[in-house]
Parts: sequence; C-alpha cells; structure tokens
Amino acid sequence: MAKKTNEYIGQATDEQLSQWRAKYGEIYAIKVDGHICYLRKPDRKILSYASTVGTKDPIKFNELLLQNCWLGGSEEIKTNDELFLGASAKLSELIQVKEAELVKL
Repeated sequence: MAKKTNEYIGQATDEQLSQWRAKYGEIYAIKVDGHICYLRKPDRKILSYASTVGTKDPIKFNELLLQNCWLGGSEEIKTNDELFLGASAKLSELIQVKEAELVKL
C-alpha cells in the first residue's frame, strides 16, 4: 500500500515547497521506502563537475548530482546505501535535454 504524501520521512511543508518553487522554478521529489527528498534541476556547472568525476566513478556522479541539487528532505537518502541507490535510479530523469534542429543554410 502506497504511503500518503504526509507520511514520508523528510516531508517539506507547503510553505517550503512554495519558497523553493519561487527560487528554483521546477522542483522534484524522489520517494524511496518511506523517505522523501527534494531536488532542483542541475545546471551546466553541476553537470560538468559531476561528469568529470563520474567518468572514473559512476556512483560519485550520482552522489555529486544528489548533493548539488539537494533542497531538503530525509538525510538518510544521502547516508543509507539502499535508499541512495534507489534514489540514484531516478536522478537521470532530472537531466532534460530539449530537441534541437540543425539546418544547413
């Protein structure tokens, strides 16, 4: 049975969510095993840094992405390996690439 949103460890208040939306635009929540965390989309600096380190250590890529996009939530998602790996499976969805078109003139 799925938990209701107000039953997650690390749940933010509506006021906090509004403040994050005002500051960062779109925000995202990852829910894993009764815990929740809130993230913003990564910018180019974060992606560049995480990609540089992540070429040798893919887990470190996810750690850096989670750490640098973190807004709040259950700290256990950062420290508990099982929760971290569950959240890591969703981190790639934060990176959204727009479709581009190349036209020869």
